[in-house]
Amino acid sequence: MSLPELLSEIGACRACAGELPHEPRPVVRVSAETRLLICGQAPGRRVHESGLPFDDPSGERLRGWMGVDRATFYGEPAIGVAAMAFCFPGTSPKGGDYPPPKRCATLWRSRLMDALPNVELTLLVGSYAQDWALGGKRVMTGTVRDWRARLPQILPMPHPSWRNTGWLKRNPWFEAEVVPYLRKRVGQILDR
Repeated sequence: MSLPELLSEIGACRACAGELPHEPRPVVRVSAETRLLICGQAPGRRVHESGLPFDDPSGERLRGWMGVDRATFYGEPAIGVAAMAFCFPGTSPKGGDYPPPKRCATLWRSRLMDALPNVELTLLVGSYAQDWALGGKRVMTGTVRDWRARLPQILPMPHPSWRNTGWLKRNPWFEAEVVPYLRKRVGQILDR
């Protein structure tokens, strides 16, 4: 199956209809030219409404970490975004988003990854993406602290959400060590 056919199937997916508090709206942005793949957990409410991945303050922080502007992030076919779940899972009573449903990754992840053979670097953004891609339940701080172990193909990162501002203050090594590496690597990928 071609990538456009697969993306069409993903876009029509309604596997979680009736379980979500809204109509499913899968948000995936990849192309055959994708060389840098960003895997977060699931779209948030704003992304659900706009249909653009990371179209929120988290996206602004992520683009800052990557050293790219909004036009490059959305216009450069080398950059792709495919979260562990493609639809907004809803908001929990505690105020955060629900975890990404595992069903989505089970249905689509392997097929999508197989259709993206040119990916050179995958950013695993947040613990849900890290748990799925690396197997098992992990402690995000330890996984990110060990960021060099999976290079050059995988770079684990914290989620760029405002909720992680405290984590970033407690772990200044992330912005001192990981962010410069990420910017350099993104620049290399985009320069090709």
